[in-house]
Parts: sequence; structure tokens; C-alpha cells
Amino acid sequence: MDAREKIIRYYKGTEGEHMAVKLVDFAAQALKNRKYKLTGFLTPFEQNMAETIANSLGDLVVEFNGGFVGAERQRAAFCHEEFEGTPAFEISVIKAEWNGEFARLSHSDVLGSIMSLGVDREFIGDIIATKNFARIIVDKKINDYFVANLTQIGNTAVETSEDDLENISPKEERVKEIKSTVASLRADSIAAAGFGMSRSKAAAEISAEKVKLNWQTVKNASQSIKEGDILSMRGRGRLEVAEIRGQTKKGRVGILLKRFF
Repeated sequence: MDAREKIIRYYKGTEGEHMAVKLVDFAAQALKNRKYKLTGFLTPFEQNMAETIANSLGDLVVEFNGGFVGAERQRAAFCHEEFEGTPAFEISVIKAEWNGEFARLSHSDVLGSIMSLGVDREFIGDIIATKNFARIIVDKKINDYFVANLTQIGNTAVETSEDDLENISPKEERVKEIKSTVASLRADSIAAAGFGMSRSKAAAEISAEKVKLNWQTVKNASQSIKEGDILSMRGRGRLEVAEIRGQTKKGRVGILLKRFF
């Protein structure tokens, strides 16, 4: 079994199965042309996949760019080791403006209107929404389409124009350290401790598929968590399991979590 088949088999049956095939093909093209091959915008989980694939296939390095420092969704460039140039990530930003005195639009509102235009998610990077406008990171080749067609978000009229990536400030996250003890290293226990809720509420959020572990949907509340894992919950940010400190005298497990807002 060659490296390509091993990678695809590894991700078979997971949320990443389809993307694994796609990324392996991108990597193969970079190996063939001895230059580079650019992907669409990837989630953090898919970025990890891209790194795994580059390491597994050999003769490749992978670089990432999301348009600004701290971007979550980023494009990957699979680069052949013999490629001496700089990959062009072809990223730009569109600004949609509205009157914030009369309309309050959220990230979800903006994304929903974009999806209604029939634009594939892989062409869209991060969306930075404020009171009066949203900056939308996009694949450069759809700039004109956005400016011409994104004229409304929800029921609110918007003015859309091209903006400059330099106008985006680096993303700054607030971090809170949480020291706690849990009965076990189950996903629901860790989520409850980190997000400040009951274990039954955390389990319900998991059942509703609102919780992800290392950017994959948690399927079972009893799923085991280890040091270094990342748990995220829709609308509540994410947690890093920074340290597992062993058992207390009462048989509970001491943990140190970092919660990012």
C-alpha cells in the first residue's frame, strides 16, 4: 500500500474523508510539477491534515496564509522542496457596510447571505463582523462577483467594496486559565469544567453536535480527552487542555485548562 492509500484509509469514515482525498491530489500535483499547489480555505482540522499529508508524502513542505495574523481559516500551499519562489496565496478582502443604528448583523447573518449566493465555503476565509460593517476574506478570483452580488445581508441593504488586507488588525484573543478537578477525562466533564456548566448540559450540547474535539464533531459524551487536545463549543469559544496533573487524594483528576474567547 503506497503513502496515498494509507492516508486516505486513515481518514476513511471520518469527517475529513472527502477533504483527505482532495488534499492528497493537491499534494500530488505539487510533487509532479515541482512547484506549488494552492488549496481553498481550510479549517484548523484540515490544516492539520495538510501537514500530515505533506510529511507523509515526502519532498514537500506546506505553508499557510489566512490573509492576516491569527486567521482561523487559512489556505495551504503544498510546495515542492525544489521550489525556490514564494507561493502567491491569492487572498483579498471585501468590506460590506450597513447602518449600524438600524441593523445589528452577526457573523452568522453575513455567512448565511454569502452561502445564499451559491459561493462554495472553500472560497471564503474568516469573517470579521463589527457594528457597522464586516470584512470578508475571500479567494481573489471572486472579488468582482462579491462586489456585484452581495448587496443585501438578511433584510438589510449593504454597500460592498474591495478593501485592503493591511486594514485588518492582528487577531487578539483573551485567555483565561481554569484550574479544576474532574471525575474523569470524558468530553462532557472537561467541557462542563471549562465552559462553566453542568455535566448534563455539556452532554446535551454534545448530543446537539455543538462540540468539537480537535475540530471534529464529538460523537459521544464519554469520548476520552488527553493533554494538548482542543475542545470548542459553538458560541462559547474553545478550550485547550493545557495540563493533566494527576489524581487528587479524593480520586479526582486535576486539570489546567486555557479558555480562549
